[in-house]
Amino acid sequence: MSKEETQAEVQEEVNTAEETATDEFTAEESVEETLTEEQQKIQELEAKLEESSQRNLRLQADYDNFRRRTREEQAASLKYKSQSLLEQILPALDNFERALKTEATNDQTKTLIQGMEMVHRQLVDALRQEGLTEVPTVGEKFDPNLHQAVMQVEDAEFDSNTVIEELQKGYMLKDRVIRPAMVKVNA
Repeated sequence: MSKEETQAEVQEEVNTAEETATDEFTAEESVEETLTEEQQKIQELEAKLEESSQRNLRLQADYDNFRRRTREEQAASLKYKSQSLLEQILPALDNFERALKTEATNDQTKTLIQGMEMVHRQLVDALRQEGLTEVPTVGEKFDPNLHQAVMQVEDAEFDSNTVIEELQKGYMLKDRVIRPAMVKVNA
């Protein structure tokens, strides 16, 4: 074999080795690109999963808040269910009390007033069972949440800002004022 033939064979082997190395390098690059693309897809899917999990948690919290609000509204509705009826009965109760303040002049009137007093007691007891209570007035400190001042006078017997006379009764249903008491307040 001649030197040129040997060099040609060596050159051919080098070329073959270079092609093989290039093919292997290209294959490695291809594998790395595939791995990188798959890792990106995995990261994207993990991000979507995390987003879905967070959205699910927010929806669950919203639903829990909705259920809690609904329960509270139902409880308040039951607690104050008789408020509108009581508000309509209060003027009749006021008139009933005014009628009871009349003085009886004969036996027949006295008997009638006694009967009205019994009916009044039953009505007041029924209203109390529903949670109706009177707003305290005379001798109490004036509270704008409970009292409506319609007059102001100066009286040395009472402290300043004290209710000295009740002009119309006020009422509360459980813990809610349904009608403030109309009062006269000491200046």
